Amino acid sequence: MESALRIPLDTKLVETFGWVPAQGYVRLDLHLRRLERSARALGFACDRSAIAAELAEYKGDAAMRCRLTLAADGTVEVTRAPMPPAKGRWVVQVADVRLDSAYPWLRHKTTNRALYDEARAAMPEGVDEFIFLNERDEVCEGTITNIFVRTQDGKSLTPPLSSGVLPGVYREHQLEQGLCQEAVLTLDDLRQAKAITLGNSLRGEIAVDYQGPLAR
Repeated sequence: MESALRIPLDTKLVETFGWVPAQGYVRLDLHLRRLERSARALGFACDRSAIAAELAEYKGDAAMRCRLTLAADGTVEVTRAPMPPAKGRWVVQVADVRLDSAYPWLRHKTTNRALYDEARAAMPEGVDEFIFLNERDEVCEGTITNIFVRTQDGKSLTPPLSSGVLPGVYREHQLEQGLCQEAVLTLDDLRQAKAITLGNSLRGEIAVDYQGPLAR
């Protein structure tokens, strides 16, 4: 278990992923790998094989958004809802709130996400996502997405975990496939980017209209 990490009561690990008819779960192995990794780090009971077997029993003929939670004692709950409709380009701004890159909860997807929920609730009308910076003015992540920058010379870059980033499943897939690489990014990198995209496992790649930092 990670030392010095106080785990609030009723904390659960969370994985959210898609179900596609005739294809099945999207990137499920990566989701279960991350779940098992966080469970080991936090001292949660986790029977990955049993979870996979339970999920395999589902058969559906419509695209679904699946949310799996894992409690400390190993209890698993899975809920499903119709896949949300895809939207076009997202409008993003930089949040006033800064992340602490050393905060250990940034490394795990859990129900302890008040910071993200509060930020989303405070987003102005017409803004779809906030981008967080850390205490060193490095680009971190969105409230529900990882960030990818296409440089003028064609490289695809994403912030490293050390900046204060959730190891997102879509991000991990992109890295494993060699489709992007880690690099410390700043606001200047966003301003000079050829393109900025967001991504998560449920929605895939999301095109972005970047409005720059909010007034401070």
